[in-house]
Amino acid sequence: MTPAELQVAVGDLVRSAAARRGAELALSDGEIVLERPRSREHGDWASTVAMRVAKRIGMAPRDLAQELAVDLGALPGVAAVAVAGPGFINITLEAASAGALAARIVAEGEAYGRGTAFAGVKTNLEFVSANPTGPVHLGGGRWAAVGDSLARTLEAQGALVTREYYFNDHGTQIDRFAKSLLASFRGQPTPEDGYGGDYIAEIAARVVERAPDGLAALPDEQVQEVFRAIGVDLMFDEVKRTLVDFRVHFDVYFHENDLYETGAVEKAVARLRELGHIYESEGATWLRTTDFGDDRDRVVIRSNGEPAYIAGDLAYYLNKRDRGFEQCLMLLGADHHGYIGRLMAMVAAFGDTPHVTLQVLIGQLVNLVRAGQPVRMSKRAGTVVTLEDLVEAVGVDAARYTLVRSSVDTQLDVDLDLISRRTNDNPVYYVQYAHARTRSVARKAEAADVTRESGGADAFDPALLAHPSESELLGELEQFPRTVERAATLREPHRVARYLEQLAGAYHRWYDNCRVIPLAGEPVEDVHRTRLVLNDAVAQVLRNGLALLGVTAPERM
Repeated sequence: MTPAELQVAVGDLVRSAAARRGAELALSDGEIVLERPRSREHGDWASTVAMRVAKRIGMAPRDLAQELAVDLGALPGVAAVAVAGPGFINITLEAASAGALAARIVAEGEAYGRGTAFAGVKTNLEFVSANPTGPVHLGGGRWAAVGDSLARTLEAQGALVTREYYFNDHGTQIDRFAKSLLASFRGQPTPEDGYGGDYIAEIAARVVERAPDGLAALPDEQVQEVFRAIGVDLMFDEVKRTLVDFRVHFDVYFHENDLYETGAVEKAVARLRELGHIYESEGATWLRTTDFGDDRDRVVIRSNGEPAYIAGDLAYYLNKRDRGFEQCLMLLGADHHGYIGRLMAMVAAFGDTPHVTLQVLIGQLVNLVRAGQPVRMSKRAGTVVTLEDLVEAVGVDAARYTLVRSSVDTQLDVDLDLISRRTNDNPVYYVQYAHARTRSVARKAEAADVTRESGGADAFDPALLAHPSESELLGELEQFPRTVERAATLREPHRVARYLEQLAGAYHRWYDNCRVIPLAGEPVEDVHRTRLVLNDAVAQVLRNGLALLGVTAPERM
């Protein structure tokens, strides 16, 4: 019996108990969810359903739990059921019923863990979206790892994900970038509000190589426009190269400037005016966002006719919706907390549902540390630590895993010493080593003539997976599909990383207790062949999970 089948059975038995008392009971999935007990001594699964619904049936929770325990105990595949406390139901499955999962995982392969929670939902995921004014810094690198992993997780639940990079090629920051390039070209100090770092001189030199002859003789205003046009493209090419090297690929690079050149801003304002949310005051055009919970109304078009910052947000959101996206997800930096209220008011003004049609994730800061002290290692980018710095120090796998394994709403201290170690206290090494160990076991099993068949027939006997460490390991394997679904639903890909660490720990404990390869002189038995299948099931789940994080699963370490 699979956990899904057990959950359905629990629901059916609860409804039957209600019907016996003349009640018709509607149950939500949340009321009949099964959980793993903290202690394996309490069984394979625990349910609090009796405490959740007893009052609606007219029973005491413990009485309902005891009645359900009798019915559950009669189900095929259930070994024992016990009632604890005020109405906890603890369920132990027969070894054969639990162990059958190993063969199913091997049969499903890469499909194991995938689901349909967001099947067919057209989703726009906008992440990184750093201004093309410098290399990708460490905070942008965190969003690259998290955003790409979230996209993979959503796709594993059936979502149709478009990865989108919002290319900020409009506004004052681009002006500052162009002025910084010009100053470098002229041999002048960096402007007070400009960008420093060796990369500015590098980009300026490359612009000169592409620029027309006689550049130095042109007025500063014309030269600055040359640096703007060519320099932004060069910088963005470098950003894209960094991201590709980091295994992050985008489907769409959307240019902010297009919103202003194609009439998208005017279209958005016209739509909101039709909806009755635009008004004129003091020579400016305003959006009445206070009607939707914002702390003040927002200027959309200033009195001088120039669009305000929110104008681009309005146009871009409407553009996404017009492209047919049902879910628009945005990953923003820690300095954008104040934006959420106005963005959600914007969504409501367009007639959509805040926090549903548009969802915003805010990430916290990332610090690089060594021996407990902050690290500043990027001469090229000035005072900013870049993604390239981290990758150069520890590699893509360690960088991606480290940046994604913590919740984005917590500040992240990246310990260079820790993630460089080839020891079990390094999380990415711990997980990758578990996969490498499964492959080593498989190779040694083949050399010892431990196959998956005996006498030409399938030798897999799930009832032989009866050791406590096997029960623990099978329990962890069963949790993978639910973990992936929750990671996608909650927009928390770090759940996959933490799960993999738990699975790796359970596998290492199993490895220490259960032999796949018989000792010298001992015969190969079906228990060895069956354990080989379990070993391969662990390898498959580790591969599937690491793939969701964009991290490799090495065959040897």
